[in-house]
Amino acid sequence: ASGSIIMSNTNEIPPAITTAHLLLRGLVPAFVGCSIGVDDDDDKGSVAGVRASAFQMTYRKDLPKLGKDGGYTGKLSWSLGKRSELASLDLPKEDDLTKDEYKTQCEEFWAHLEKAANRLVSDNGMEVARFDYDSEEAALSSLGTSIMDAGQCAAQAKRRKKAEKAKKEGKEDTIAEGNAPVSVGQLSTSGDDNDVTTFSLALLHGRNLVPLSDLGKLAILRNDPRNDSSIVLNKKKGEVTINIKFCVFPAENSTVSSSSSSECLNGKKGSERCMSKDIRIGEGLEYQLYRQRLAMEALSTADAPDAIEEDANAATTDDKDDEMVVTAFEVSGAIDYTKLIEKFGSKPLTPYLLRRLENVTVKRGTVSALHRFLRREIFFSHRDIERICELLEGWYGVGPPPEEDEGDATTDDAAATTTYEKPTTPCPIYLYTGRGPSSAAMHLGHLVPFLFTAWLQRAFQCPLVVQMTDDEKFLFKGEYNGEDAGDGTGDDAGSRNRTGDNLDGFARLTMENAKDIIACEFIHDKTFLFSDLDYVGTMYPNIVRIWKAVTVNQVNGVFGFDGTSNIGKAAFPAIQAAPSFGSSFPRVLGGGETNAATLACLIPCAIDQDPYFRLTRDVAHKLVPRHHPLGGKPALVHSKFFPPLQGAKGKMSSSDANSAVFLTDSPADIERKIKDHAFSGGRETRKQQEELGADLDVDVSYQWLRFFLEDDEELERIGREYGSGSGEFWSTNMVKAKLCAVLKDLVLEHQERRSKVTEEVVREWMSERCIA
Repeated sequence: ASGSIIMSNTNEIPPAITTAHLLLRGLVPAFVGCSIGVDDDDDKGSVAGVRASAFQMTYRKDLPKLGKDGGYTGKLSWSLGKRSELASLDLPKEDDLTKDEYKTQCEEFWAHLEKAANRLVSDNGMEVARFDYDSEEAALSSLGTSIMDAGQCAAQAKRRKKAEKAKKEGKEDTIAEGNAPVSVGQLSTSGDDNDVTTFSLALLHGRNLVPLSDLGKLAILRNDPRNDSSIVLNKKKGEVTINIKFCVFPAENSTVSSSSSSECLNGKKGSERCMSKDIRIGEGLEYQLYRQRLAMEALSTADAPDAIEEDANAATTDDKDDEMVVTAFEVSGAIDYTKLIEKFGSKPLTPYLLRRLENVTVKRGTVSALHRFLRREIFFSHRDIERICELLEGWYGVGPPPEEDEGDATTDDAAATTTYEKPTTPCPIYLYTGRGPSSAAMHLGHLVPFLFTAWLQRAFQCPLVVQMTDDEKFLFKGEYNGEDAGDGTGDDAGSRNRTGDNLDGFARLTMENAKDIIACEFIHDKTFLFSDLDYVGTMYPNIVRIWKAVTVNQVNGVFGFDGTSNIGKAAFPAIQAAPSFGSSFPRVLGGGETNAATLACLIPCAIDQDPYFRLTRDVAHKLVPRHHPLGGKPALVHSKFFPPLQGAKGKMSSSDANSAVFLTDSPADIERKIKDHAFSGGRETRKQQEELGADLDVDVSYQWLRFFLEDDEELERIGREYGSGSGEFWSTNMVKAKLCAVLKDLVLEHQERRSKVTEEVVREWMSERCIA
């Protein structure tokens, strides 16, 4: 019943409960500073809002125990997103505070919220109105879906599904649910000019309301956090939820108002204020000031002389805000790559493995030196890279270098003086990488794996397949808007019959991103780019085999999916795994002497993608013949994350334009972003810089130079001088200027190559042909 819009007997819902629920639907968003909701079909350009949960009418269970004098209880909640990002108010978070601090700050939160509710009840400044509609559809058509809570939305979806089923069976006339009259409640204030400002607007669960003053007293119950009100942080998802259990004690002889306005509400007029992210009520601002005062007190304590030693010790421990989180979908905090290797169960790339790689690349004359990403430990971890070396050593007919030589891999030109004849048999390995096209403009972080993969392809002279996961991006970020669907009119069949989703948009992004990938200078005759939407049919037999081999519990355990995830999300890991098997490309990797089914696969990727392929490796033996050299398991080589401009933690994101340098940026854009936003590890004054030098580990400009400055000697000199505060590169400005020069050249050259890549060129690279 909690999800119903109109109960079979609406009188069983006390008017005080209906009114208190309406009050809290407006009060809580106003208190924490978030929108009361965004319409499902009208969210373009809107402020992200929150929707209240299904309303739990707990008075039905509590009333027999408490008696009428115990009041009427109800419960509802709001999810405020990760780290309460949808709210402007700084909420207490359990993992940031001691147990006593958290308890105290939560109590202050509930006390301020309760104070606000009772002030509104007593001051007679808010008008209560009810508007009746002939049907739910009529109300939603006028006011949008933001008036519904989550339970009402679920009930609506269930009815529509039932109606669709009945229609197919020819029984639509028997489906009457959803056509019954409904009521919408409004709390509002009127200004001197009679303009109405909406405070709360909600589709009511009951039909009767009372004036706010007749609510008597409203209490926020919070004695038992497990069953009463609570602020909860879901540590797995990072989401903050406010759960509120309230109790209303109606005034004696309260007046039930069952009448309604003779006119329906005029759309959303007057609701602009409650759709904003401002803290819209005085008690909320008071609580915000309270939290700010606590923060200032903490800072002043930390700055006190007798607290310096304690503060320094605290800096060396695990800060909760810096807690490392690395999953297939989230990267945050200070990344400890040694711990990450232990956590994921991979292996470090040792100096000896680098010498083995050098032995089958540099000393074969295919490249002049190991890639800087290898020399600088940017690619730092692997799975079975030694097996890849074995296959290439066998292909070339050479043995591995002696293990007793503990020196680093050679980087001078002498390493390439010994050359060998190119083998006449096909290369026993192929490379696999990919891109999820989520934005038209790629950034430098996206470039890192492609630059390295292009080097590997030249070094190994091997085939490469590049998967464009336009399907994945739609499954995780796709949207539907019924108004965008074709209405059957127009001359163009595509427009007449289009759906209301944005799947085609991700397909278009594939074309744009493919141009950037091709501009990374891969070998055309050895490279196949493909869109999942186009090529998935050829891979389908292997996808089915993976689905058969992997359980739902395994997928949910690795990726954190639950019952709320669409089925495509749970199915997608098999699609990303399929290109790990050469048999997914019978024509592209087969033909001639090549047996696609026994080719070994090497995947260069950032380490956050490792979960996909750990799952793949567990079932790989079921997809290959017994004589596959790696038992079907793909080998991997993992990169560190490319840090955002604001700080060397986590990884760069396309969602924040000032955290990234994009491949479309102009020289002026690059210079502005580096100078204004690149986090500095330099000291505050010249004297301190000369005495202490810069902290190179946190300085973004220096870290970016490690990625993109080719000259090892110059990089070493910059690090030495900047780290000691002496020489030409003693200051942050000098290092930033050097980075600007390097990036301007890099991006300009990329843009010039990309300008020559037309859609016709892309289609040629994506044509199914033999590249082995």
